[in-house]
Amino acid sequence: MWRVLWTLQAREAHGLFRSCLRHASGAPASGSGTTIFALSSGQGRCGVAVIRTSGPASGPALRSLTAARDLPPARSARLRLLHDPRSKEPLDRALVLWFPGPQSFTGEDCAEFHVHGGPAVVSGVLQALGGVPGLRPAEAGEFTRRAFAHGKLSLTEVEGLADLIHAETEAQRRQALRQLDGELGQLCHNWAETLTKALAHVEAYIDFGEDDNLEENVLEQADSAVRGLEVALGAHLRDARRGQRLRSGAHVVVAGPPNAGKSSLVNLLSRKPVSIVSPEPGTTRDVLETPVDLAGFPVLLSDTAGLREGVGPVEQEGVRRARVSCDFLDTVVAHVGAQSPNGSSQRLLLVLNKMDLLSSEGTDLNPHLPPHLLLSCLTGEGLDGLLEALRKELAAVCGDPFTGPPLLTRARHQHHLEGCLDALGHYKEARDLALAAEALRIARGHLTHLTGGGGTEEILDVIFRDFCVGK
Repeated sequence: MWRVLWTLQAREAHGLFRSCLRHASGAPASGSGTTIFALSSGQGRCGVAVIRTSGPASGPALRSLTAARDLPPARSARLRLLHDPRSKEPLDRALVLWFPGPQSFTGEDCAEFHVHGGPAVVSGVLQALGGVPGLRPAEAGEFTRRAFAHGKLSLTEVEGLADLIHAETEAQRRQALRQLDGELGQLCHNWAETLTKALAHVEAYIDFGEDDNLEENVLEQADSAVRGLEVALGAHLRDARRGQRLRSGAHVVVAGPPNAGKSSLVNLLSRKPVSIVSPEPGTTRDVLETPVDLAGFPVLLSDTAGLREGVGPVEQEGVRRARVSCDFLDTVVAHVGAQSPNGSSQRLLLVLNKMDLLSSEGTDLNPHLPPHLLLSCLTGEGLDGLLEALRKELAAVCGDPFTGPPLLTRARHQHHLEGCLDALGHYKEARDLALAAEALRIARGHLTHLTGGGGTEEILDVIFRDFCVGK
C-alpha cells in the first residue's frame, strides 16, 4: 500500500493536518440553566397526569407547592397536599417524587407531580409552577434535549426514544426499544474504537517510524482493521433501507379482476369496513388506502379498482391508478414465481379467494397454477396462513427487529456510514501517511456524528422537533 518514502515534507504536512483539520466532537452545552416544566402525560381527562420539572429550581418549586421545609427522599413517592404558593389555595392531593441530578432522566435536578388528571387540576398545578421564580414552560423535546446535552442519551438513543413514542406496531416498538437500549450506538462506538486504534498505529509510525522499539507490522495491522470495517459497513449499507421502511411502513397493494373479493380482503385485514363490498362489478373505482398493523408491521394497505376496461371515466381512472401501482400484475399467472432480472424489490403473493366455493376434493383448481394461497373472506378460512406469509414478506422488506444486527432507521445513519466508507476508500488510495491519517480521522468523525458528537444545531433541531412538549 505504501509505495513512497516518508519524508520531512510529509511530516510537516502531518503537523499541519493535526493542528488545523481535526473534527470537533462532544455534546452541546445544556444552555442557560433555567428550569422548565410541562405536562408529560397525554392531554385530556385521565386518572393520573404527570407534570415534571427539570433544572436548578426544581427543588425550590417542589418545596413551594408542598409547603414543606425538606425535600422528600430521592426517588421515593410521597403523598402531599399541593397548594398554590401565591394564593395558598389547595390544588390537589398528589404523589410527588424528587430526582436530584445527575441521577435523573435529564441529568439535572428533577421533580414530578402525579396529580389527578382532570383539566382543572392540571391547569391549576401548571399555573402554580409558572408563578415560581426561575421556572418557564418547556419547549417541544426540551427534556430529552437536556438529557442528550448531559450525556444521558446518545443521539441514536434519542432517535430510538422518539420512535418508541410514535411506535404503532409490535415490530416498530421492538426496533425502537433496541435502538433506545443503545444497540446501534454501541455498534458505532465499537467501529469508532477500531478506527481510533488504526489511527493510533498510523500516527505512531509517523512519529516513531525510525524507533527500533516500535512494534513490527504496525501499518499492516491498521490496514487489516480497515478492511474488516469496510466489510461490516458494506453489510449494513446493503440492507435496502429496511430500517427506514420499518419506521415509515411498507406499501401493500391488493389488485386483481373485478369481484375477486379485493375489498372484502382489505376489510378483513384492516378489521374495519374500509371499502364498500357489493356483488356488482366495479364497486371500487379509486385507490383506497388505509394504515394497518399486519402481523406486527406497519403497512399502508391499498384497495384498487378491478383490472378491466372501465365502463365510465371514473372507473377507467381507478383502473389506470391500479395499473400504475401494480403494472407487474399484467402477467401474474404466468410469471408470479419469476424473479425480476434487475433485482426489483417488488414482492408478490398470489391469493385465491372464495375457497368456500371449491369442492371438498379441491379438483376445481388448475393443477398448473403457480404457488398460491387459498382464502375465504366469507368464512375466514386460510387467513392465518395468509398472515404468516405476509409476516415473512414484510420481515424481508422491513427487516426483522427481533433478530440480527440493529437496523439503520434514518437517512442520516445511511449518510454517515456512506461517508465513513468513502473516507476508508481514500485511506487505501493515499500515497502519503499524513493524508491516510486524515482519512481515518474523517471516517471516525462520521461515526462520532452519527451518535451525536459534533452535531450541528440544525440537525439537532430536526431530531428533537418530533417530541411532544413534556418529553
